[in-house]
Amino acid sequence: MFKVIRRSVRPTSLHLFTFKVYAAPKKDSPSQNPVKVDELSLYSVPEGQSKCVEESRSQLEEGISQFRRYCEPHRNLCQETYSQTKPKMQSLVQWGLDSYEYLQNAPPGFFPRLGVIGFASLNGLFLARGSKIKKLVCPPGFMGLAASICYPQQAIVFAKVSGERLHDWGLHGYIVMEDLWKENF
Repeated sequence: MFKVIRRSVRPTSLHLFTFKVYAAPKKDSPSQNPVKVDELSLYSVPEGQSKCVEESRSQLEEGISQFRRYCEPHRNLCQETYSQTKPKMQSLVQWGLDSYEYLQNAPPGFFPRLGVIGFASLNGLFLARGSKIKKLVCPPGFMGLAASICYPQQAIVFAKVSGERLHDWGLHGYIVMEDLWKENF
């Protein structure tokens, strides 16, 4: 094991040492004229006219090109849909994180009230057996009743706002019916 460590440490440790190397021309070497850039073969300009010859497309390249043209509208539609749904999904994720944080630091008495409201909605679902109208009315009705008992202040505010909206809708419906009555009769 020590041989392995010694053999692996020695080559890797050599790069930590720094050496200075000084180079000087030999005294007996004849002086050479420097080579110009134009004389180097790498930088020489080819003589004559060069033509760009485009190779003919193979059947595979043509098929890929047709496939890309076919998929382009679908890709644009997907990008547009993604750009429209991305902010909505981000707000949904943020709402989920906020809800999770709220549930982690819930006010005292929140979970028992939530249990009462959930139990009331299940009772409404149990009592709504039979007709479809009962299934639509009973669970939300029992849940709303339990929520109004658990949160009376919020229920009063909700009832005021809902009452004003219902009054506005009723007034609007009355005006529409009155206009239709006057036009036809």
